[in-house]
Amino acid sequence: MAKEECKALLDALSKVTACYRHLVLTVGGTADSQNLREELKQARQKAQELAVAARNQLTAALRDKAVGREERAELERLWVLFSSCLEILEVDMRRALELGLEFPLNVPRKPLIQTGMSGGTSAVAARAMSVQNMKYEAERDIDVLDLKDLENEINQVGEMMYEMEMKVNVPQWTVEAKQDPGAELKSTISVGASSIGMIEVEEHKSFCDISKVLAGVIFTAVLLVAIILAVCVAKLS
Repeated sequence: MAKEECKALLDALSKVTACYRHLVLTVGGTADSQNLREELKQARQKAQELAVAARNQLTAALRDKAVGREERAELERLWVLFSSCLEILEVDMRRALELGLEFPLNVPRKPLIQTGMSGGTSAVAARAMSVQNMKYEAERDIDVLDLKDLENEINQVGEMMYEMEMKVNVPQWTVEAKQDPGAELKSTISVGASSIGMIEVEEHKSFCDISKVLAGVIFTAVLLVAIILAVCVAKLS
């Protein structure tokens, strides 16, 4: 039961983390606004709430001596995935802090970043966080106030990661994967190689067919020349 709850929490965390990354990429671009900054705040706070819940569930489950060997192995894999999600979240939060300092909303704007994204971002955030309406009436200085909170929250995420390592020691190199490393890449490569092989065979067949036609033409030409020479010799004699 604990394993299923942890999986559900991690699934939600990964979606919100992906949503947060998408929003961070639009800071400083044509879609940047006070609403975007508020969406960023809501997304990262939601991610942190899920992270705390997942940490508590996984910590309790991994410290339970009654957990079986197979279930513990699965929990350790979930722990590694959870650690990776936190690392990604921390990196994106630092990126959001840097971009927020570089592109404040309450001063004359610098040239916008050509992110290739435009328009609103509320739909993406709403789908990831199950929120119907992500429009907010933000304060004028929300970016200034929020950047201070963001800096504190980055430190909190770092402390959470440190505490996790102290409470539950699960070295990533000791966790066994369910499939061989690069299995998905190998399958893709094998499919690609088989396709290339088929193309090469078809090309070889085509080349063989062309060679046969060319040989037939040359043989016919040589035969015609021989006939003409024979006729000429007969007339001269």
